[in-house]
Amino acid sequence: MKLEKINLPEYVLAQILETAFQWFVVVDKESNITYINEDYCKFLEIKREDAMGKPVNEVIENTRMHEVVQSGEEHIASAHYIKGTYMLANRIPIKVNGEIVGAFGSVVFRDLHDWHHLSSHVKQTLEKINVHAMPTEENQYRLGDIKGSSQTIRSIKETIQMIAPSDLPVLLQGESGTGKEMFAQSIHYLSDRSDKPLIKVNCAAIPADLLEVELFGQGRSATSTERQGRIHLVNGGTLFLDDIGSLPLPVQVKLLRLLNDGEVESVHSHKTEKVNIRLICSTNQPLTELIEVGQFRKDLYYRIQAITLRIPPLRERMEDFSEITSFMFHEAISKAGKRNMVFAEETLRVLHSYHWPGNIRELQNVIQAAVYLTNGETIYPDALPPQVKQQIHYYSPSSRTLAESLEEVEKKILSETLQVCTNKREAAAVLGLSKSTFYEKLKKYEL
Repeated sequence: MKLEKINLPEYVLAQILETAFQWFVVVDKESNITYINEDYCKFLEIKREDAMGKPVNEVIENTRMHEVVQSGEEHIASAHYIKGTYMLANRIPIKVNGEIVGAFGSVVFRDLHDWHHLSSHVKQTLEKINVHAMPTEENQYRLGDIKGSSQTIRSIKETIQMIAPSDLPVLLQGESGTGKEMFAQSIHYLSDRSDKPLIKVNCAAIPADLLEVELFGQGRSATSTERQGRIHLVNGGTLFLDDIGSLPLPVQVKLLRLLNDGEVESVHSHKTEKVNIRLICSTNQPLTELIEVGQFRKDLYYRIQAITLRIPPLRERMEDFSEITSFMFHEAISKAGKRNMVFAEETLRVLHSYHWPGNIRELQNVIQAAVYLTNGETIYPDALPPQVKQQIHYYSPSSRTLAESLEEVEKKILSETLQVCTNKREAAAVLGLSKSTFYEKLKKYEL
């Protein structure tokens, strides 16, 4: 179609450029801005009249428009890091009679999360259509699934958007139940490996004598058959080592070699194989404490901790509590097939005043149980577990000394923590106590 036959009025073209989803910029052969739409100016926090006529690299961070003008080569779906996030941009040279007179740029996806979310949705749809594809049994979490708008959570999300496109190892540090796996999955699905496997290995759940084979595989021998390990299966994708502090020292040596050389050697095999993985680790206790007692290698720690994200416990982000509770509540009543359920005001006060040693996971379990234990439409405190709904006992000088009151509170906290943690080691980590101090207190209170 010839352009002269289109005959679009100028106001129509202007409306298209101003209201389209994309952001637009046009530069001349000197790389000065001759047009930029208002939405782009709002994002850049600049007035359009101040941007017009200026060199494009003075207005748009990390721009490469001037390179397109100079080289005449187009950039299609090129990653553009701007204002703390990655975007996908197109940059096209403008030619008249074979001569470059400027360039046209547009932001197609305003951040890589939009792109990966769309890509992942398409892949999942295709998998459902394919009769040979088996649906995944595990939940797949994206960054938007992490609820909360506190400054701490916003900062973690911003960091994830910055580091996800890289292949750098990431260490997630936080108490049990804080949702570290959700953050690990968010990193994977924002990365260029999102179409490759994400495999989780719980280092504490697999016996130490089996963990090496589980990770690195096993070569053929007189007593064993050949099998691939998780590292072979995740090649090209992301390996998530949950509770890496439980990894035996000999396995730590092999993991360090994998990170340094990109090579894996199976048990009972002297042959090395090249693999390409991204490593994400989690721990519910400071690895520096394990280094001090000789249970974790210092060189491995330095290799995995360059990017460390501390996931805060629920008690430190109570400004997010209402949003998290509301989301979990509506999810629970939907799964239970119930409608029009609400929390009584008293129930919400009890939930908010509890200290949640088991964090998000404990909150989710409590809400799910309360939904199923309630026959009517209103959830009252009697549907909550004993450790959550029990009343606070105030100190009375006439009944006990201050030391006795403090000991009573300490014993109560220890007892409640043991109820929600899977083992004593985890309970000690949740309370921020060393193993020796924790066991001394258990002995003191006969717990």
